[in-house]
Amino acid sequence: MTTALTHPQRVTGAEAAAARPAVRLSHVSKAFGRPGAASVVLDDVSLDVAPGEFVTLLGASGCGKSTLLNLVAGLDEPSAGVIEAPGARPSLMFQDHALFPWLSAGRNIELALRLAGVPRKDRRPEAERLLELVRLGGAHRKRVHELSGGMRQRVALARALASGSTVLLMDEPFAALDAITRDVLHEEITRIWTERALTVLFVTHNVREAVRLAQRVVLLSCRPGRIAREWRVDLPHALRGDSAQVAELSADITEHLREEIRRHVQH
Repeated sequence: MTTALTHPQRVTGAEAAAARPAVRLSHVSKAFGRPGAASVVLDDVSLDVAPGEFVTLLGASGCGKSTLLNLVAGLDEPSAGVIEAPGARPSLMFQDHALFPWLSAGRNIELALRLAGVPRKDRRPEAERLLELVRLGGAHRKRVHELSGGMRQRVALARALASGSTVLLMDEPFAALDAITRDVLHEEITRIWTERALTVLFVTHNVREAVRLAQRVVLLSCRPGRIAREWRVDLPHALRGDSAQVAELSADITEHLREEIRRHVQH
């Protein structure tokens, strides 16, 4: 499919300080390649994420979920449409921990604090405070190879929080972890989201994960990615473990996801 593309725009800082949502995408499209032969990855996506909201993005591989996060993070520009992200640039947490192996856990966080402009004398205590927040107190001197997969992702989360942004973008951060570790980290991110009053935009392929974490689940169609459907998840997090409501909603979302994949295969 081809889409008419216009000049990209980005709104940040004081001019958008009074903006209602924490993140707003208005008719955003993204294409890669030469003009006239471009591959459209995202097409006319409009989405508001309210301050303090936890939204999960769900969809088949290649539907543009990670591309959308990169656009919101400012790592790339849209081919069309407007992205509004008032305040500090959103912080992005990747699927891979991307920690520097030659630095300790604490030093990885201190580097992020340095880039955020935190004075040198304050970096060590702030890094230790962030490690405590992710329940890794005492791990400041541990090297990356001494940490389990779950611990590495906790350090990566602490590093992401070091930017001070209240908007956290998470790109399948728990996908490579075993089921038990993933469940534990679901509880941790829910706790931190609540304690820090964060706005979270979380990408996943896992329907159960999407329902367990989110206040709202957004399903993207297969390429080009468009918003196909949304679901509200009103059940309190404490009751989401193995509840019948979660199972029912997960089944409904899974069927719509499969339908999107079938539609794409047929075309």
